[in-house]
Amino acid sequence: MQCCANRFILKSLLLNKFSNHLSNGQSNVGFRSCMRLAEIGKFAQPKLNENYNHGQLFLHRIFGYRGVILFSWSAEVYDRDCQRKVTMSEQLSGVYRTPGGIEIKGVRHTYYQALIDERDWAHIRNQAESVTFLGPQNGNRALYAIPGLDYVCQSDVLPYHSNETAPIMHELFERFLAFDSSKLSWIGRETLKAWQAKNYPWLALSSVHRETTNSIRVTVIPFYMGSREAQNAVIYWWRYCVRLENLGNETVTLRERHWKIFSISGTLDTVRGRGVVGVEPELTNNAPAFQYSSHVSLHAPSGHMWQVEALNYLKFKLCS
Repeated sequence: MQCCANRFILKSLLLNKFSNHLSNGQSNVGFRSCMRLAEIGKFAQPKLNENYNHGQLFLHRIFGYRGVILFSWSAEVYDRDCQRKVTMSEQLSGVYRTPGGIEIKGVRHTYYQALIDERDWAHIRNQAESVTFLGPQNGNRALYAIPGLDYVCQSDVLPYHSNETAPIMHELFERFLAFDSSKLSWIGRETLKAWQAKNYPWLALSSVHRETTNSIRVTVIPFYMGSREAQNAVIYWWRYCVRLENLGNETVTLRERHWKIFSISGTLDTVRGRGVVGVEPELTNNAPAFQYSSHVSLHAPSGHMWQVEALNYLKFKLCS
């Protein structure tokens, strides 16, 4: 990623686009609606080899929303676009075998837990209530959601600084972060540390699976949510986040989904339907990406899922 001192080109989806507002030779971050352009801050140099601190404001490179970083995760990324031969020692240390028999080794990448500005929820192709968790341990299988929470990879963070007293609109922003006037930045409160520690089991990000076929890149992140007893049986729950990106020039529409879900107990289920989460997303040059989340349950602590969409094919493993 390159940042030019005098000009920073940012392509986004939010209300058609974010735009640069160049003033006195500096790159200012602007938010453009159909009526006006309002400055929200100034871009900072993206970090390539070090992590961002909690409280860092950013624009999302793909979805264009305003956000703030809460804390980081270290995840194994299994990228089938970077397949290579692996040694025996690497295989023993942990590799992933693709359906075609090619083994790839996970590479550590930094992801961030982030809050999405609630003013942008309605304008992005990313579910605002994508992060969910199970209810109390009383047999209740109800799912609860925390609106405006997202997982963001390092390369999707476009950092900026703002002089606004409340740069991000979210009910958890001031609960988790406080402004440090000596550092002129936002820092994490003790409530943020306590919340992360308490909810670590279902927030934790451990693996990311990615593959590109016919100019369509699919990224899947599975999360283990826990187990519940139901009718004298234990049900294991996962949520998964899927991002679809059109890297080509032709418009593509996702017409149907086709899941195959295999449990280590020996059961194989098939799920088919129109589109995903009630829509048939269209991936165009102006809006090339779409992200959604859903859930799956098994009668065993691990298994595999295959998704044969009208666009792509990807397999990933579920582990408790």
